[in-house]
Amino acid sequence: MYHLCRDRSGCARRSLPLKCGCFGHQTQYTRSTHAVQKRARAPLSFPSDKQPPISTPTATGVTEGVPGASAHTQDVLHRIFRAIIAKRWWIVAFYAVLCIPAALYAVSVKQNNALDRLIVASDPDLKGSRAFEKVFGAGEYVVLLAEAPDPFAPAALTRIREIELKISKIPAVSLNSALSVYVRSHPEFQANDEGAAAFKKFATGTDLFRKQGLIGDGFLAMPLVLDVKTPEDRNRVIHAIDAVLAPYEATLAPLTALRKVGEPYVTAYLDQDTKEAGMRYFPLFFLFVIVLNVALYRSWRALVAFLVTLGVSVALTQGFIGITHGVTSIVSALVPMTILVTCTSTLVYLHSRYVDKPAGVSVEEHQIFALSNKFVACTASIFATAVGFAALVISKILPIRAMGVWVAVGLLFTWVVVFTLFPSMQRIMRAPTSKDGKMSLPWFDKIVDVLPVFSYRFRWVLVPGSLVLSAFGAAALFGIPHVLSPMRLETSAVYNLNHKSALYRDTILLEKKVKGLAVSEMWLVGKNDNASVTDASTLRGLVALQTALEHEPSVGSVVGPTAILQTLRYVTTGSDTLPTDDAGLEAAAAIVETRLNSEPMLRRFFNEALTNTHVTIITTTGDHEQFEHLEARLRHIYSDVQKANPGLANFDLRIVGKGPLQAKIAYSLVPTLTESFLLTIGVIFVAFLILFRNGAARLMAMIPSIFAILVMFGIMRLCGVALNVATILIASTVLGTSENDQIHFFYHFLEGQKSGGTTHSTEQALRHTLRIAGRAIFFATLINAGGFLAFALATLKPIQEFGLLSSLAFVLSMIADFTALPAALWMVFRDKPDCYK
Repeated sequence: MYHLCRDRSGCARRSLPLKCGCFGHQTQYTRSTHAVQKRARAPLSFPSDKQPPISTPTATGVTEGVPGASAHTQDVLHRIFRAIIAKRWWIVAFYAVLCIPAALYAVSVKQNNALDRLIVASDPDLKGSRAFEKVFGAGEYVVLLAEAPDPFAPAALTRIREIELKISKIPAVSLNSALSVYVRSHPEFQANDEGAAAFKKFATGTDLFRKQGLIGDGFLAMPLVLDVKTPEDRNRVIHAIDAVLAPYEATLAPLTALRKVGEPYVTAYLDQDTKEAGMRYFPLFFLFVIVLNVALYRSWRALVAFLVTLGVSVALTQGFIGITHGVTSIVSALVPMTILVTCTSTLVYLHSRYVDKPAGVSVEEHQIFALSNKFVACTASIFATAVGFAALVISKILPIRAMGVWVAVGLLFTWVVVFTLFPSMQRIMRAPTSKDGKMSLPWFDKIVDVLPVFSYRFRWVLVPGSLVLSAFGAAALFGIPHVLSPMRLETSAVYNLNHKSALYRDTILLEKKVKGLAVSEMWLVGKNDNASVTDASTLRGLVALQTALEHEPSVGSVVGPTAILQTLRYVTTGSDTLPTDDAGLEAAAAIVETRLNSEPMLRRFFNEALTNTHVTIITTTGDHEQFEHLEARLRHIYSDVQKANPGLANFDLRIVGKGPLQAKIAYSLVPTLTESFLLTIGVIFVAFLILFRNGAARLMAMIPSIFAILVMFGIMRLCGVALNVATILIASTVLGTSENDQIHFFYHFLEGQKSGGTTHSTEQALRHTLRIAGRAIFFATLINAGGFLAFALATLKPIQEFGLLSSLAFVLSMIADFTALPAALWMVFRDKPDCYK
């Protein structure tokens, strides 16, 4: 009954004489020639009540239903989708009304990229910083750097003094430069030759100002304290400062540069860029969807159905963020893009099945079948993506946790919209099917012809090779003890900036000039009634503490209460050395007590009851390990000074400030990556083990995603890209999104294995899978990669890296879908191609 037929891969195989099993031929998966001929001639008909059959013949002749679903379940799905299509106008009207409040709430969403917004409110380091701010104020700091060949020249001082006078008039801004300190004690100052010489002698007659970074070679610094509490307050003050500086920036002479840096500027920059991100990314993505529809389906009607569904999904998601008073940050642009990408790829799976209509079936009946047939796979794939992002709630980084929740909820909305609004729009727009709009990809059919046997022949290369490359990526990410360090972490907000921007260049330059920008606070808290920072013994201890800190190599600069007292003493006596005897220290304490309410800088270092003070430490420290070392050194120094100065025994030491928060972010990045990634893998595996009931195959089906993610981390390591608040999300994003392809692949593989009551070979199942899902997987990958590639146009470095790397990971995952995954399935089922049997 059989004869040999040589396929395009050169494999000689046995085939039925009338329906040759060669690649690309129409195949009937039956056990006899008579059955093949009978099924090929059988007309397609439906019961008289016009209910669709539970199993619908397809273009291949394979009888297909919904794998893993009972006849009752399939019948329920048919009834639900029939009702949805019947009520399509009501459904469209409902979403039209719902989108009005959603859009209003969406536009009310605010941005805030402040450093303390990155940590969850329950974190003890954040609580410590908030408590510190209640005692000493919650000001933010900006440094203006005026550069000139000779900053002490009369012309340069005239220009600097003009700037300081105008800046000082801005509400909520206080200035404390070397020049402002001098002018307060010499109100008659004039920036002429005599006055300039006197000021230069004053500023350079002590090392206090140089230690604090207020003067240096070729520059004078103007530190500003911004008394702001909300993002709106900060932005308003920043705009006022910019307005003052604009004329001087336009005409710099006699200055050579006027730089403005500080966390408020970084935060304002990130806020503005986050706000404008949608104007760059989303039009490009919608253009991509239009081109895809035109190229793939060649139908403007299908395009309208796609765009309406996408718009509603994003509007509902953004509306949810607004109604829950969510505040967006640098990573929040990923939320609507993830919804768009996931929704579009799901629509491609649904519409590709809808388009592929066999002859003789009405459009309505085929649409109901297509929806029912893809319901389980599409639901599972959206669930996988939602789980991937929901797992991010374990993160201690607030924007990442919020993003996980928003995406998970948005995907729930998307799931509902996709199976209600999209079918309604398909019918209303009369989207064409295969009769007048069939997808035709001859080149893809040729690839499908070769892949099954190719993957079998090279299975012992493809599967072990993917595992070796994955191991390389894991080593690049986590390191190898005593051989390779883990991947570098980058938490500095400055790194997020566009590296070509003036703000980035100025910030890096200032960091070098003042030996760091990371701020940590040594907060001395009185622990009993005997605690008083103005006691002679306490002041003696504070002097010793400042001296010890200034000799610590890891400390760039130190500003504390004794530095302020030294400055005040220098202004009044010309000496910057505090006395060591009790009478002299009591005199210094009297300065604090009498001038506390009139001197702004004293209020920044002493509380009203004089029971608390602090020392500000400026360092280049950023990552958690370095900060742990710094904190240990600070505590050791304080302990030694405390033992030598009993006056400090009444004070407890707390380490707070931006430095600890930045270190905490670094410390939280790796758990965010590993724990959320492992949690996602576990939940997806268990869920689909229940769904598909084959643990070994399900585990193999995860190879493409894990391979893509780990290889991508290996490429990151080779290219010197660090983990940051954006790139840390790639693992969960790619795993959740790319698992969609494996779900659809495995779903149709099971469908091909058991269809029409017959068990088919692995090769037959693979061919069925590639024909039904292959094109959709290919185009879904284009959507995923193309959508996230839009982030490569971002001005923010982490978002650029996220876009490029995630797109690369999606492509790697697709390659593994068509190579390593089939090869793994050959191993799992211990089968051979039909031509080898």
